[in-house]
Amino acid sequence: MSLTAIGVAVHIQSLPDGARVDIRSLAARFPEGEIRIASALRELEAHGYLTRTRHRAPSGRIVTRTVYHHRPGTQGRPGGEEQEPVPRRGGGDEVGREGHGAAAAAPAAAAEAGPTAGAVEPPPVRGVEPVGAAQPVRPQPLPQPKPREADDGRLRLAASALRGLRGDAPALLLTEADVRRLAPAAAAWLERGTPPEVLRHALTTDLPQPLRRPAALVAHRLAALLPAATAAPPRPSASRPVPLQNCDGCDRAYRATRPGGRCGDCRRRTTEPPGTASTADGGG
Repeated sequence: MSLTAIGVAVHIQSLPDGARVDIRSLAARFPEGEIRIASALRELEAHGYLTRTRHRAPSGRIVTRTVYHHRPGTQGRPGGEEQEPVPRRGGGDEVGREGHGAAAAAPAAAAEAGPTAGAVEPPPVRGVEPVGAAQPVRPQPLPQPKPREADDGRLRLAASALRGLRGDAPALLLTEADVRRLAPAAAAWLERGTPPEVLRHALTTDLPQPLRRPAALVAHRLAALLPAATAAPPRPSASRPVPLQNCDGCDRAYRATRPGGRCGDCRRRTTEPPGTASTADGGG
């Protein structure tokens, strides 16, 4: 027999008469689950340790009566110890027997209350019942980030940072194939402005013990802990040229921020000291 069936048998022997030994009660007591508990009970029944019979209670409900045998194969055998087995997990006569006074009233009342006194409810039939606990579903790995722009220098720096992880954490020993496969994801970190020392710190702190798959851990952290992309700095807008204005003195076009002014020549003429122009004319 399996170890689970042996453990269930030992547990049933330690219980007092009338205790609940249905699948749900046993599954609530132990971590094996209903599927393994049901498989263990069927195994005990196949080896002759359990006898399960179904009866109809006076209320019309179908219940299962379980009898546990200390020595399998002796029930009903001449000279055996259990020619008339007494229910291991029950009391009184069989459920549903009428006209026997108080001896039949107690089990009938127990059947009305529910599957106590050793009654084991059969599990629902859902096709072929698997043996053993259900296998846990492994989560799908996250997609690896990729850099937006190809940069051989950044890719070489990312590969160098991955090779240097074992300097901070000896358990993170990556193969050359792992470095080539994970370098684009590490380059995506560097592209987002992450310094190499910050990248190494994120990949080497709080490591699980023992670490069995270092490459898978690095790949998961590169995808799950990817920092947010920084916004690109706004490009400087081209400055507009100073608009053209008409000079109020000579009506020539000149550049100025405000209308209603004079060009440079007119401003110089108005600022020249008196007699400068006449001296020039007299000398001409």
